Amino acid sequence: MTETRSDPTAEDTGHPRRWAILAVLVISLIVAVLDNTVLNVAMRTLADPNEGVGASQSELAWMINSYTLVFAGLLFAAGVIGDRIGRKRMLLGGLFVFGLASLLSAYASTPDQLIWYRALMGAGAAIMMPSTLSILRDVFSNREFPKALGIWTGAVGIGGALGPIVGGALLERFWWGSVFLINVPIIAFGLVAIFLLVPESKGRQTRPDLVGMALSMVGLVSLTYGIIEAGDTGSWTGAEVWGTIGLGVLVLVAFVLWERRTPHASLDMKLFKSTRFSASSAIITLTFFGMMGVMFFMTFYLQMLKDFSPLQTGLLFLPFGAAMLVFAPLSNTLVERFGAKAVGIVAMLLVMTNLLVTALAYEADTPVWLIIAMFFVTGMGMANLMPPAMNTLMSSAPRDQAGVASALANTLRQTGGAIGVAVLGTVMAQAYRTQIADTAPQLPEAARSDLPSTYGALESGAIPPEAVPSITDAANTSFIDALHTTAFAALGVSALGLIVIALFFPGKSRGQDRAAEPERAAEPVLSEV
Repeated sequence: MTETRSDPTAEDTGHPRRWAILAVLVISLIVAVLDNTVLNVAMRTLADPNEGVGASQSELAWMINSYTLVFAGLLFAAGVIGDRIGRKRMLLGGLFVFGLASLLSAYASTPDQLIWYRALMGAGAAIMMPSTLSILRDVFSNREFPKALGIWTGAVGIGGALGPIVGGALLERFWWGSVFLINVPIIAFGLVAIFLLVPESKGRQTRPDLVGMALSMVGLVSLTYGIIEAGDTGSWTGAEVWGTIGLGVLVLVAFVLWERRTPHASLDMKLFKSTRFSASSAIITLTFFGMMGVMFFMTFYLQMLKDFSPLQTGLLFLPFGAAMLVFAPLSNTLVERFGAKAVGIVAMLLVMTNLLVTALAYEADTPVWLIIAMFFVTGMGMANLMPPAMNTLMSSAPRDQAGVASALANTLRQTGGAIGVAVLGTVMAQAYRTQIADTAPQLPEAARSDLPSTYGALESGAIPPEAVPSITDAANTSFIDALHTTAFAALGVSALGLIVIALFFPGKSRGQDRAAEPERAAEPVLSEV
């Protein structure tokens, strides 16, 4: 059970158990991705002192943020370590930590306990996530890897969409701990299946870059904390926000300088000299910036303005995940036929269609069928954006650095998403405050920060009954205006991504590229995206 997979060549058919291995890795991946969204549904229950743990608003926020903070901080270092000690070992270790943390979370009795257990879950997810991609890179041939990566990407999409649905269904029948406890039997199956099926593989065995790994962790944790704090407070002006973001940027600059001069660098900075590698990195970051921001403000729109329950909201997000699952495995076929540039441009235009419709057409009475259609269209776009970009990043790095490339790709996704939520969340909050101050000047200052605070003031009886209808209308109108403004901001970010694709992604004819890079002639079609 400890066989070591040798590097397959382009003509190789891959590992004989590669599709079974992919199935096991997808199951493990879905558990981690699903649990990252399932907690949103349980927030109201966890705040209840009788049914939950009596968590405050700040404690509820940190139940999510502790996971994100640890996950983002450890991702890159975990990929580097996996290349050295073995990716299978890291995957098994990460799954075990994730399963243990899930069990502890299910039976937490205080908010502080749940915050720390969630941080432990983030550590487990960070340890195992890079290994899933690097193992795929190892067991699949160059020819089949893009298809496997498409399935992997589809699993990410469906896992995120299933989280609120699974959480809502469990909370209707069981206590809140069931949203964590359900992970345990699935992870137990995954541990056994991975031990029996997955071969061990390692990367280069050079001197460990301890300084580089330490700098990456400190820099990413500090940067992510500052971004989260900005998103939570709705302001980028506080000393805590700028101090931690500034520290993170400085440490990451030091990381880059160190990696450029050390002979045993964790991340070969020469990779970024490749225009296509850098362009794919930018696309991953920009796409998740816009997409996570969209999911953030659409959740507010559906639950606060449309008054859908968490379970109903989760079901409305399902078309997005379903489109990812269906179309992501097909993206390589489209790229082979039409070229990466054409496919990428159309895919980004599909994503931008949703943003444009949101900015111009969404109102309080927008029909549900239009929302469902736009989620499906967005899923189609994402399904044909992420696999080519991810495959470029993975294929551009040597196989012995597959864990590093995987960790970098996931770090870009996580960081881009966190920045997107923080920046677009701030845009929405400021736009709402400006509008509500103009349309409802009699509203107390404390009730103007966002729609929940306004509704809270209306429901608390602090507002005279005769003023409630007019203030409610003003709040709804202000939120719709803020939604439109935020969608336009996300549209601008997506337009930047469209420019990157148009300038740097190759077209269908690549004869000159092949001639210029004969040493890569055996690489898969998408490796030169």
